[in-house]
Parts: sequence; C-alpha cells; structure tokens
Amino acid sequence: MQEPSTTGAVSSLHIAGVRTRFVKVPMRFPLGTSAATVTSAPLLLVDLQTQEGVIGRSYLFCYRDSGAKAIAAVLHEAIGLIQGHAVAPLQVAELLARRYALLGVAGLVRMALAALDIALWDALAVAAGMPLARLLGASAHPVPAYNSDGLGLMPARAAADEAVKLLEPGFRAVKLRLGHPEARTDLEVARAVRRAIGDDVVLMVDYNQALTVPEAVRRAHDLQELNIYWLEEQIHHSDLAGYAQIAQSLDTPVQIGENLDGPESVHRALAGNAADYLMLDAARIGGVSGWLRGAAIAAARNIPVSSHLFPEISVHLLAATPNAHWLEYVSWADAILQEPLAVRDGAIAPAERPGLGLEWSEKDVTRLLAD
Repeated sequence: MQEPSTTGAVSSLHIAGVRTRFVKVPMRFPLGTSAATVTSAPLLLVDLQTQEGVIGRSYLFCYRDSGAKAIAAVLHEAIGLIQGHAVAPLQVAELLARRYALLGVAGLVRMALAALDIALWDALAVAAGMPLARLLGASAHPVPAYNSDGLGLMPARAAADEAVKLLEPGFRAVKLRLGHPEARTDLEVARAVRRAIGDDVVLMVDYNQALTVPEAVRRAHDLQELNIYWLEEQIHHSDLAGYAQIAQSLDTPVQIGENLDGPESVHRALAGNAADYLMLDAARIGGVSGWLRGAAIAAARNIPVSSHLFPEISVHLLAATPNAHWLEYVSWADAILQEPLAVRDGAIAPAERPGLGLEWSEKDVTRLLAD
C-alpha cells in the first residue's frame, strides 16, 4: 500500500513539535499472567503538532512507568531531528531509521518511532477529512473482536464468572490466560470457563510465555476437548524453532507475534513455520508503516493477521488488511477518551471521525496524570 498523494491539504502539513503525557489508568479487571499481575495501564498520550495547526494523535501501552518515560524522551529527541519536515510517514520512518541505526531501532526506540508514525498518519487522515481506514484504501467496516480485558490467572470459579461478564457488552469471543504452575489447574480453569460461556463462544488461550516446548504440547493435548480456537505464546517469544515444533505437533492453531520487532521479524517467523496465525502489535511492528509491511508479508503466505492491544488504532489497520483475522479489545483507553469504541454483534468498526478518531477527555487525562 502506498503513501497518500502529497498534494493539496495533505502536502501542506509540516512537523512542528510534540506533546506527551503519561497517565496511569486503573484496569476494570486486574490482569494476572505468568509474569506479573497488572492493575493499572501506563499509557503515553502523544499529540503531534504541525505548523498548520492539525494535530495527529496516538498512544502507547508502555508496560512499565520507566518505559513511558524512556519512550517519551526518545520521541521528543526524534521530533527535534525532523522539525519542519513534511508529514510523510514513510520518508520520516526511513530518515529516523538511519539516524537511530547505531543505537538500534528496536525495543523502546521502535515503540517511540511507532508512536510518531501513527500520529503522522493520523494527521494525514485528519487533514484529508476521512478515517484512517479510508485513507489506507479500505472501508471502515466492522472487524470481529474478542474481549481480552481480563481472564488473568485466577481460580476456576472466578474465571468462569469473569468470562460471563466479558461477554456482556456484546462479544462472542474471549481470551483466557493460562500457565498455572500445575497443568491440572489450567485444565480445571479452562473447563470452568467453557461451561460458563457455552460451546458457541470462541475461546482463545494465552500462556504468556510460561511453558517449555514439551509442556506446551502436553497441556495443549489436555485442552483438546474444549475446542480452543488458538494457543498463544506458550514459550519464550524468541524461540521460533520451538514454536515450529509445537505447531507441527498440534491440531489446535498456534498464535504468536505480539513481540515481533519490526516487519523483518515477520519474515523470519513465517520462514521458519513458527505459527499458524500471526498477531501484530502496532507499537512493536513499527506503527502504521510497519504494520502495512508486516501484514503484506503475512498475506503473501496466506497467514491470518490479528492485532495486539490499541484497539482504537488497530481496528483501522485491520480494516485495511486483506488477511485480517481478529481485533483484540481492551478497554484501557476508555478512561481518557471522549468517545470509546462500541461493540455490536461481536464486532467493532473504526471510528467514522477523521483520522483515528482519538479525542482525549482532558478532564480525565488531568485526573490520571502520573509523575
């Protein structure tokens, strides 16, 4: 997919500066995984300022407070390198990749440049007066979504009750975190959730990298009776050979990808037959520009692509992805948005407002500002 034509209002935009704000949003459902229990979401809000007055917005989930502060520092430095440059995301991405080559465009640097890239694309779409999905050549059609707001590691009865709550907004699919110390606990929890939600609800399972290859295969066989839609990140995300071994051993599809760093990593993962499905994270893959490249690589191999986090952003990207699969929904940004996403008939449509449709609730942002 090509960058929009640099004519008219779009070409008149030039980068002036950036404003970042760090907020901590309490989660409706605390999220316990095999790595940690998360009770609040550290979000970095980004407002890209242009000389013409158009604002491009994006936000990141930064995992830790230190991550938000470090990403903000890199982002402000990057803006200093491109101040006055035309709002041309692909050119800016190439320029900044060269400037940060020695430091390395990965991890926090990748996330900072992705936040900038997303805001640049948002500014283009705002200037063009259309949703980003339409600017990318797609319709703003609904995308099937699953609720990933909760269902962390917890006892079976609590998980069953929470699964039912997650369906209440109109979802027809939920994701369950497993990876308890004992395999029998995983099975007990998964059975309780399946009984509570019924056979017609799609149930995904995420292990958050908790297992070894042999244990992943054993636990997958334990769950076969429960019609699990996919098994996600059973082992460390970097062990592509291990994932290929798991995928070859199982009938249930294997899902990976949220930790793939840049579009080049998509090629490496798929060349090694490491997964049946792929999940891209807009921050780690390189923003809109990185997503378009990564999704195209997956499409060439006929691999379905789902999203990781940032549903307000990801829904536009999936709408413009021919091999789109599932939108991962979390409500974490609802607390600071004027108009949160709405689910209808198990799907979510991109906002019809210009750009990404991100409008901060300034009152709530002020209330949730972190140090």
